[in-house]
Amino acid sequence: MTGTTQCCRSCGAVLKDVFVDLGMSPVSNHLVLPDKLLSYDPFFPLKTLVCGSCFLVQTIDVLDPDDHFHGDYVYFSSASAGWVEHARQFAEKLIAREKLGPKSLVVEVASNDGYLLQHFRTQGIPALGVDPAANCAAAAMKTYGVETEVAFFGRETAERLVARGKKADLTAANNVLAHVPDLNDFVSGFKTLLEPEGISSFEFPHLLRMIEGNQFDTIYHEHYSYLSLTALEPLFRRNGLRPFDVEEIPTHGGSLRLFVCHDASKRQDTPALQAVADRERAAGLNTMAAYTGFREKVLETKRSLLSLLIDLKRQGKRIAGYGAPAKGNTLLNFCGIGTDFIDYTVDRAESKQGRYLPGSRLPVYAPDYILNDKPDYVLILPWNIRDEVMAQMSAIRGWGGKFIVPIPRPEIV
Repeated sequence: MTGTTQCCRSCGAVLKDVFVDLGMSPVSNHLVLPDKLLSYDPFFPLKTLVCGSCFLVQTIDVLDPDDHFHGDYVYFSSASAGWVEHARQFAEKLIAREKLGPKSLVVEVASNDGYLLQHFRTQGIPALGVDPAANCAAAAMKTYGVETEVAFFGRETAERLVARGKKADLTAANNVLAHVPDLNDFVSGFKTLLEPEGISSFEFPHLLRMIEGNQFDTIYHEHYSYLSLTALEPLFRRNGLRPFDVEEIPTHGGSLRLFVCHDASKRQDTPALQAVADRERAAGLNTMAAYTGFREKVLETKRSLLSLLIDLKRQGKRIAGYGAPAKGNTLLNFCGIGTDFIDYTVDRAESKQGRYLPGSRLPVYAPDYILNDKPDYVLILPWNIRDEVMAQMSAIRGWGGKFIVPIPRPEIV
């Protein structure tokens, strides 16, 4: 634990307003190995505050990034076929839009196992990944031939790459901005790395959709910030960059794909950018009023989910989980759900199989385990890919099995 953050990690203002407090929770991606099953899971406060100056929502207590992104990082992006397809469509769109070719350079920050950059390489476009997890970087090289710099990204890493002749026409940073403790250092790295008319793409879950969709389980220690255009525009401006375009995309329950360029770029702001800014303003994200009341919605979801599970268990029903995502661990631990309610969970990622979820200690098996065990209900923890999961596990209907989706409100599907 590095201590308590008392000032906004974007603008430096003193933090004093609580967004939501989820109590004590273990680190969501620290799955437990069998030989550590009797050891103690460290729990840390999971509390978020909102900055009264720039309206950035952020965790108050943080862990050192090395505690999250180490050589045994268990999340591999290629495990989700839907996410790989999402990456392919992004690559094709940007290749055409920016007229990328053999003389271009695409750099992805938090490139994981090469899930995205493979699509540029197959089109003959030079690509470089940057990722702090050595095991993910090794997988990217072995599986897709994607060269990866093993490092945390920021001003220093960017300067080192530029000194080696690496200037990017396109940078991508998908679902990483929320994972960054030093936002200004991180963002300034893109200013250094970008060609004069290059662009950076940032994808992140949209705070507005979190509030509207009651997506509190996306809060966990690995996520330091919860993002909106309202909060990000001054951050980028402070570091010599400016947003000029945005897309609203369905991933992770509703995300923004924000395009950023140098302040001096000739690129014009798009109507889409203004539309999102207007929506956020209409929702009150530039006032403290929008952030109050979220706690009660969260508590009601907890009560409703526990009530549903208690009723099913009293009927003698057997319940399994699907997935071992970080958001699922927030949900399980906040609601106090363990093997008293759910027998086990399954996940397609081999790196998670054979381990146990932190806190709840649910064992993680391969998806076929459900097909052999035939539980009555399957709780979908990665609710953001519910359709993909239900298609993969459609065989459960053969024995009368049903799905439970917990967010935005618990329901049997």
